[in-house]
Amino acid sequence: MNENHKLNDLDTTISFFKEEVKKFVEARDWNRYHTPKNLVQAINCEAGELSQLLLFRDYTVEEIWNSKKLLTNISEEIADVFIYLISLINALDLDLSQIFTNKMQKNKKKYSSKEFNNGIYYKK
Repeated sequence: MNENHKLNDLDTTISFFKEEVKKFVEARDWNRYHTPKNLVQAINCEAGELSQLLLFRDYTVEEIWNSKKLLTNISEEIADVFIYLISLINALDLDLSQIFTNKMQKNKKKYSSKEFNNGIYYKK
């Protein structure tokens, strides 16, 4: 990947991320360590680091955006979670678009917009 190239969500494909993570892992001979169990644990560790940044604080979105250090730290932890998630997808040879679509269809049936709206997340 060219470090100077600015990517954005509008024109970057999932396959780009999958290939970049795959090359990164292979170049370091980490495949043998990237078992599903290890990758799930790594995701949990990184999600914990993300959570710790917000622990016992109730920042508004504006406060996060106004703190360059906090925004950078949050962004980096999100990237770490995403990288490990992509590595898990690669390890299991999953198609993210397909599993996303399948799960969203289930969610739409399980959480109908008529019943689950205005902040309601559970059945009464």
